[in-house]
Amino acid sequence: MSDASTALGVRLYPDLVERGGLAPALIETAARHQLDVGRVTAPEQGRARFTCAELHSDQGVVCVGLGSQARYFMIDLRSAGEVLARGDCMDLVQVAQVASAWGSGVTLAELTARFAFMEEIKHRPASVAQAV
Repeated sequence: MSDASTALGVRLYPDLVERGGLAPALIETAARHQLDVGRVTAPEQGRARFTCAELHSDQGVVCVGLGSQARYFMIDLRSAGEVLARGDCMDLVQVAQVASAWGSGVTLAELTARFAFMEEIKHRPASVAQAV
């Protein structure tokens, strides 16, 4: 059994095993659907090199991880280290579409309206957060 199949689980993610992990699968999916998802990176070592990916653009970073008990993709949109929106979906094409939209400069309101599975994270003002 390959490192990718051990890390990913052939039962839940056979397509990702075949492509060598989440990052290569996202690159291929984006190319096939003519989506610009920015620069795609993955950790260099350990299980995470197969199960995590980051898609970088001027707008921020789309961090993607995998569900371990069921097939789904966990998405966080981050800017300046802060999570601005998050969601889960079951389709890798939708992950690429979210990354493409985010990288093209759509607002969070537009993105969450377009992708119902994404939810904007409401942050408390610093003064309120410090008082808690």
